Amino acid sequence: MPEQSIEQLVDALTLEEQVTLLSGEGSWNVGSVPRLGIGSLVVTDGPNGARGGGGLNGGMASTAFPVGIALGATWNPELMHRIGGALADEVRDKGAHVLLGPTINLQRGPLNGRNFECFSEDPVLTAELAVGYVAGLQDAGVAAMPKHFIANESEIDRAEVSSDVDERTLRELYLIPFERAVKAGGAWAVMSSYNRLNGTFTSENPWLLTNVLRRDWGFDGAVVSDWYGSHSTVETVLAGLDVEMPGPSRDRGEKLVAAVRDGRVPAATVREAALNVLRLMERCGALHDLADRQEQAIERPQTRALVREAAAEGIVLLKNDRYALPLATNVKIAVIGPNAKVAQIMGGGSSQLKAHRRVSIWDGLAEAFCTEAMGFAMGCRNNRFEPVLQGPVAVDWFDNLDLSGSPAHRSTITEASLFLNRDDFGDIPVNTKHFSVRLTGRFIPAQSGIHRIGTHCAGRARVYLDDRLVIDAWQAWSRGATFFEEGCNPVTVDVDMVAGQAYAITMEFRSDSHFVHDFSALYLGVGKPSTVADVEEAATLAATADVAIICVGRNAEWDTEGWDLPDMRLPGDQDALITAIAASAKRTVVVLQTGGPVEMPWLDQVDAVLQAWYPGQEAGHAIADVLSGKVEPTGRLPQSFPRKLADAPNITDDPRAYPGVNGHVRYDEKLNIGYRHHDATGIAPLFPFGFGLGYSEFLIQDPVVGKFRQDHGSFAVQATVANVGKQSGKAVVQLYVAPLNAPVVRPQKELRGFSKVTVDVGKAQTVELTLTARDFAWFDTDRHLWVASAGTYALALGFSSGAAPIIGQVTLDVDVTLPA
Repeated sequence: MPEQSIEQLVDALTLEEQVTLLSGEGSWNVGSVPRLGIGSLVVTDGPNGARGGGGLNGGMASTAFPVGIALGATWNPELMHRIGGALADEVRDKGAHVLLGPTINLQRGPLNGRNFECFSEDPVLTAELAVGYVAGLQDAGVAAMPKHFIANESEIDRAEVSSDVDERTLRELYLIPFERAVKAGGAWAVMSSYNRLNGTFTSENPWLLTNVLRRDWGFDGAVVSDWYGSHSTVETVLAGLDVEMPGPSRDRGEKLVAAVRDGRVPAATVREAALNVLRLMERCGALHDLADRQEQAIERPQTRALVREAAAEGIVLLKNDRYALPLATNVKIAVIGPNAKVAQIMGGGSSQLKAHRRVSIWDGLAEAFCTEAMGFAMGCRNNRFEPVLQGPVAVDWFDNLDLSGSPAHRSTITEASLFLNRDDFGDIPVNTKHFSVRLTGRFIPAQSGIHRIGTHCAGRARVYLDDRLVIDAWQAWSRGATFFEEGCNPVTVDVDMVAGQAYAITMEFRSDSHFVHDFSALYLGVGKPSTVADVEEAATLAATADVAIICVGRNAEWDTEGWDLPDMRLPGDQDALITAIAASAKRTVVVLQTGGPVEMPWLDQVDAVLQAWYPGQEAGHAIADVLSGKVEPTGRLPQSFPRKLADAPNITDDPRAYPGVNGHVRYDEKLNIGYRHHDATGIAPLFPFGFGLGYSEFLIQDPVVGKFRQDHGSFAVQATVANVGKQSGKAVVQLYVAPLNAPVVRPQKELRGFSKVTVDVGKAQTVELTLTARDFAWFDTDRHLWVASAGTYALALGFSSGAAPIIGQVTLDVDVTLPA
């Protein structure tokens, strides 16, 4: 349908019908206009898979792709394009037109609970990967919705906090990935963030949504609020927020019609917003899509293979002494740790889904090696919550708040956990805002001793053990950091249990008022805390093997939307476990699964460290591929790893910089995040940005710096990458620009180009990287333009921010200015 037809269509809509397009009808769709054959725009959560409409755990199974930081570690935009295309298939399987992703906020520091969703700390790396991801989706006819626009680098009080950031920092860091996603990727939609920006909610910030996004960058798509991230009628529409989600509307609908009627909102503004939505619908095939939404669970062999490839390519080899890796085929292996037999494939929050499969590290090793040569010991736990009580769990539903009378409905669930949006109740006959439930299950401990029962809830709850009240989160309830800051912190009790004895566990729950998100949720778990004896058992096993593979890290309870990490240490007794194993094992390999950096007090005691992130549903296969040498580890760190938390850029003595004070968090470090911070302070990281080892070895030879041509506005840097190792592999060549006499304060150096190349043994490959005037520029907020100042710039080329020697200089004879 040509653009003129869209213009005609929007003018054929009544005001009320235009307004219908500007808010959700349900949780996952925008209202339709059947009179004119306009269908309903359907969206699905992402970004590491298309979940569909079945709640946080998904109704239909979907492919779980590697999380954002794992994809960031690939340094491979072409791979991102392929992943975008595969995700498009998954979106269509769920009857949707739009994927809510990618997440392209930057990793400002190490504690953001959502760092795992983001590609990198660096804007250029993030931008190039985002362009590939967005283009891959949209080339296949599915809309991307880059998020969260902008300055959402913490989960603490995210729905209210003001991120206070100066414009130059925004322009040179946090806005760049969105700018590139719009200008180069052609993004059809953008999602605003929850937080305020310099005191104003991003969803009603005209400077951000109109001046920057539309006027400066030429964006002509739709701006959609994060779920419950819109807080007003007039302000959001005038600022440039096109769609309020989810539905039914809280601030649009009749309120917006009335605002137009009484002159507070121009009718032309509503028309323009409706036109933006129609344009998005046309682009992604939703405009006249009147078919019933059908969700499917289709697992494609080629997608499964792609996930395994991408997962392996994002794994970073951080240490490999004594040629500990790759493993020989005939070794006896002790597989140890809490992440060995539990597949940690994704982070928590809105990105989680019900995966087609969850391949654990144990499963992957069992396929690659011989199970007869493998032994297992957990050693310790790394949980934030107690293991969920497994079913069958009987649920009695009451259409009141006090569990009185006969149940309105009875059902059975497989585990004692519920997350209930308005759409998740189905045909259960209760008021979704005014109900109570009673869960009844039983627990049979495998061992005698102290066990811990724990619960947290968005609502009120109490727990009984054999009819004895043991936990009260009903009367004594306070808001905490679970369930997107709608729930209380975990409440636990220790009880002595006897192995083999059945214990009845009952949980009573009632709904309560919400703060930002409109849902109810509950979780009930029980488990046996680990002990010193568990660590000793694991150390004994390790002593009998040729190599101990220690599978440690965090999980989706820790790396999750809705809260920030408490520190940068491995949870529980994992540090002690690694130390004990290293003291007893002949050879020790640590496989880390986290959404970001951790402190490693044991680093000098182990032979090898592999950072595997959360690599999607094929996790165990991909990790085994790298451990066995079937696949060369070619991942490189997309985030600097500080030695300790105090070395991080946003961790200072002033809490106003982080976690914030009185509803404000100040970006006091300005441009110096990540490697820029380490360069500026001289504080050496544990592992620098861009770092990663392989099973081969590369050298950069014969770099040549071209002459900058003012008339062309660009020049090329060439170098030869030689493979001097013993097997083929991939090298990531990184080019940094360092201004030597800048007229303003600038970072010592900044990544401005990179290339990932495959080089065979004994061969060499030529790499060419092009720089333009923008790569030398800083943003002049007074003149509202980019300035590549006259002067001399050093060029550094290498394999990480910590190993990039200067290869030459380039001089700009005059200032070069570029529009915003």
